[in-house]
Amino acid sequence: MRGGDGSEVIYALRNNDTLANSILDELAKAGQNIRGVYQRKSTVNPNKDYYFMQRNTGDTESITIEYGFLDSTKDDVAQIKNNWQKYAEAAVQGILNYIKGGTIEEGIYIVKQGDSLYSIANKYNTTVNDIKRLNNLSSNELSIGQRLKIPVISNNDNYYLVKKGDTLYSIARNNNITVLELKRLNNLTSNEIYEGQKLIIKPSSNIDIDTYTVQVGDTLYSIAKKYGISVDELKKANNITNNLLSVNQKLIIPKTKRIYIVQNGDTLYKIANQNNTTVQKIKELNNLTNDLLMLGQELFL
Repeated sequence: MRGGDGSEVIYALRNNDTLANSILDELAKAGQNIRGVYQRKSTVNPNKDYYFMQRNTGDTESITIEYGFLDSTKDDVAQIKNNWQKYAEAAVQGILNYIKGGTIEEGIYIVKQGDSLYSIANKYNTTVNDIKRLNNLSSNELSIGQRLKIPVISNNDNYYLVKKGDTLYSIARNNNITVLELKRLNNLTSNEIYEGQKLIIKPSSNIDIDTYTVQVGDTLYSIAKKYGISVDELKKANNITNNLLSVNQKLIIPKTKRIYIVQNGDTLYKIANQNNTTVQKIKELNNLTNDLLMLGQELFL
């Protein structure tokens, strides 16, 4: 057939049209014009399929997808040229829908012409380093058709991807957090950040709440020091905009688990003393049954 326009799917005489229609539905969603699904019998033997793709493939779900017509007098040529990848993905989705109602595998990206690690990372709100680490890549080189695992962030509200022109101050201000807390959450020792960097802006599932009743002589500084937090953290937790306190005022004390990497010469007593806590609390928090530590061990504080 010549001079047509739109997509059609041919299926074997031995099959029904369910798979063909599933694919055609997805092509329609992708924006292609739809002609329909059909079977075609051999002119020599009407009990056999006309097309060898259906005739010679045994007991299978054999289909032929015609995405469009190159001699179309309408818009097929431009659509195929501009949208071929979208149509191919639609066909895959149609097959998956037919098999088990699934979706194209999450977290997998197929490299296309013109892709770079940076463009892919930006597309999926992750970083180049995270993609390289997940795929064991030692360089930034990619090949067309390469399958990449994409890091999936379970809760995007907990992360921020640094954009051009960002500063720690602007990120902290826009996310209702202090620069000090932002640096602590991300183990930053300076204010330098880079475009594409992924920053934690909220601790996930690690906030415990305690309360404190203000006593005579208390200040925000003395209370913050007592609990090993900053004045800014204390003010933020209680929506305080100034440094004034009143006796018997109830304050929320945020307790954030921090990770400490054991260094050479460390002991539980030394770590506890430096972090305003106790050996027993560290052991309980980390399920330790003795006082032995290993170099490089991660401890919750």
